[in-house]
Amino acid sequence: QEHAYPADELMPLTCRGRVRGQEPSRGDVDDALGKFSLTLIDTLDTLVVLNKTKEFEEAVKKVIKDVNLDNDIVVSVFETNIRVLGGLLGGHSVAIMLKEKGEYMQWYNGELLHMAKELGYKLLPAFNTTSGLPYPRVNLKFGVRHPEARTGTETDTCTACAGTLILEFAALSRFTGTSIFEEYARKALDFIWEKRQRSSNLVGVTINIHTGDWVRKDSGVGAGIDSYYEYLLKAYVLLGDDSFLERFNTHYDAIMRYISQPPLLLDVHIHKPMLNARTWMDSLLAFFPGLQVLKGDIRPAIETHEMLYQVIKKHNFLPEAFTTDFRVHWAQHPLRPEFAESTYFLYKATGDPYYLEVGKTLIENLNKYARVPCGFAAMKDVRTGSHEDRMDSFFLAEMFKYLYLLFADKEDMIFDIEDYIFTTEAHLLPLWLSTTNQTTSKKNTTTEYTELDDSNFDWTCPNTQILFPNDPMFAQSIREPLKNVVDKSCPRGISRAEESLGSGPKPPLRARDFMASNPEHLEILKKMGVSLIHLKDGRVQLVQHAVQAASSLDAEDGLRFMQEMIELSSQQQKEQQLPPRAVQIVSHPFFGRVVLTAGPAQFGMDLSKHKAGTRGFVATIKPYNGCSEITNPEAVKDKIALMQRGQCMFAEKARNIQKAGAIGGIVIDDNEGSSSDTAPLFQMAGDGKNTDDITIPMLFLFNKEGNIILDAIREYEAVEVLLSDKAKDRATIFKGKTIPNYIIDSNLEMENMDQKSSENDSHKQNSEEATSESQDVGAVSEEPEEAESSDAADPDTLSPAQADSDSVSISNQDSNVPGTEEPACAQEDHQSQEQQTETEPNSKVNWDNKVQPMESILADWNEDIEAFEMMEKDEL
Repeated sequence: QEHAYPADELMPLTCRGRVRGQEPSRGDVDDALGKFSLTLIDTLDTLVVLNKTKEFEEAVKKVIKDVNLDNDIVVSVFETNIRVLGGLLGGHSVAIMLKEKGEYMQWYNGELLHMAKELGYKLLPAFNTTSGLPYPRVNLKFGVRHPEARTGTETDTCTACAGTLILEFAALSRFTGTSIFEEYARKALDFIWEKRQRSSNLVGVTINIHTGDWVRKDSGVGAGIDSYYEYLLKAYVLLGDDSFLERFNTHYDAIMRYISQPPLLLDVHIHKPMLNARTWMDSLLAFFPGLQVLKGDIRPAIETHEMLYQVIKKHNFLPEAFTTDFRVHWAQHPLRPEFAESTYFLYKATGDPYYLEVGKTLIENLNKYARVPCGFAAMKDVRTGSHEDRMDSFFLAEMFKYLYLLFADKEDMIFDIEDYIFTTEAHLLPLWLSTTNQTTSKKNTTTEYTELDDSNFDWTCPNTQILFPNDPMFAQSIREPLKNVVDKSCPRGISRAEESLGSGPKPPLRARDFMASNPEHLEILKKMGVSLIHLKDGRVQLVQHAVQAASSLDAEDGLRFMQEMIELSSQQQKEQQLPPRAVQIVSHPFFGRVVLTAGPAQFGMDLSKHKAGTRGFVATIKPYNGCSEITNPEAVKDKIALMQRGQCMFAEKARNIQKAGAIGGIVIDDNEGSSSDTAPLFQMAGDGKNTDDITIPMLFLFNKEGNIILDAIREYEAVEVLLSDKAKDRATIFKGKTIPNYIIDSNLEMENMDQKSSENDSHKQNSEEATSESQDVGAVSEEPEEAESSDAADPDTLSPAQADSDSVSISNQDSNVPGTEEPACAQEDHQSQEQQTETEPNSKVNWDNKVQPMESILADWNEDIEAFEMMEKDEL
């Protein structure tokens, strides 16, 4: 409220609200924003869980008074459903509970439910398709096909996007007595079930909403599919419809048969489920152990959760994606709650205090690495500890809720949490809805359910008393073999397909063995339907046409070969790239809390080999571009020089400031509005000459990050920074010095969790999805013309999901090769690099969102600091 209201999200580094159209576009990620005070609505029932009933009552009044749902803006159907519709319904659920108790909300007359119904009707136009699958986006004011809607041309949606509606839509129908919402959600689920791959019983990631054809035919339990499975099981729990349990059990059997490779969960092809679709996992699958607990399959839940915890202990947070040998694949972490969710459910199922220690680690890492004076900032790169100016609404809606519940005793709660089911956004829906305003629906009789003599098809929910018969060491005995799975792992040398074949035939040719000059290899490629094309620049291009293979088995070998080549090429490309670096502001009032993502240089001091980094006060040089002799050397000597990009090569700038006595340099982009949030990092290349004479570290900041430092200088002259390969612990930064007591992190006492959670300021923001931007580092040598270019790469890339005609370009020098594709679902997994903005009509709320001057920001921070000083510890 203090920094961002009524905006949808808080931007915790710049202490202002994120308003769509007033910030550079982040692509699909921004589809969650609808100028409807997203974070406020998404957090309503969290306030009640945290026993903040007075604040909840005030928040509900603000929603009723200020929120406008009739905005001319295009939003994601999926995100709006789970965050806004779910938030309104969750708020209504706890509001009527509080009213019944007689102390709070006595004035409440279903206003949130009326708003939910209004929003439900605004989402219904998206279902105007022959299949019943919804369009992925809808205009809140004009629907889908209206001339002014600016949407309705899409053909694809992700499985989770269409299959994660039933809880909210059914609850809306049950609360209001209007059956149309539940009917539409059921029709979408029915269609997905009918289109499952019949031999494997798996579903793909993306589906055509008109034809029902699978667009992406890989299948897993992470991004794009995750909550579809979750909602099948939870729909059975909430609605009591046997068909949902039958469907879930059928899918679950397939998941455990093909995707589960303990402790890993790897995507496979729906038509060839013994063939892995990729060798990395995304962080969204961290919800799955929690779902397995609800299912009652505890052993694999413990195994996967422990593997994920080992990854977290290595990187402090769970990277957006990581490989099967636990290397970082995508380095971002937008403070996702899925792992905390699974930790909570595992503790509920086992009572094992080990999971309290896991929760304690999560809280300590959040406080130590993500907390900034205006809230909690997403991690731009878990390897460097750099921040991103964003805080998604799900951080407050889910992370706070699950961590509080993990430590809360029954007497800490003002209501019985067991009377509710959690939606995928952790909103609370009462179980009594199962017997209220039931929708009469025919059981799906068009398809016979798979008959499996399997314990997966038990008709009762598991009783935890018989899961662990007087054996408190049960969970520990499962975890123990996985204790060092991350640290001791090596790249997996044998594929899932080879394991399934046992002593059967091996692939005729492995990608790592391929030589373009070997006639025997070329003959094998031809047999597999793979042709080789020599390009003019000396590289070779591989193209596979499955129909040209000698047999279906040869075509499968060809597809496997192409996938191996993609992974090999991607890894070779990554090995040539330098990882991003960190600029950490350590002076007052920042004290190491703000970490900016910086691009590395291919010359000068290698910060990865100088772990202490370079620390010093910053100084702006003259001339500012640094392209000639520095005229203010007395101001630059023994300081870190700030300069503007442009007009000469980076190496020349470095030589000039080094000659003036600078101990390091930061180049700030001159492209107004550029940011690491929306643009790929690049590494500063040399000038084509020997650069061994440059011995100081050089880093690059985009315009937005650079302005944070420049604004600090204007308002607070002495600004000290630390240049390093990764952010340092603040205790390390201030070693030997007096540390202000409000920045000391300390352990959280379990018995005080309820009090401490309630003390936290709710300055937060929201929204980031998995992207491979942090891996997309381009080398730049000349400015400004070439500075935006990335490493040369052939435009042809191979998607593992494409089996008919795919191509990949491989350099004979093992370089310049495109990487793998990123998930296509707009649900929570794609971020555009476009910089364009859109202007939306004004709503009844004042959306003016000018950047606060540094003086105002520092004043706000000082208020926070004073609050910190009053706390004994720095806690959640």
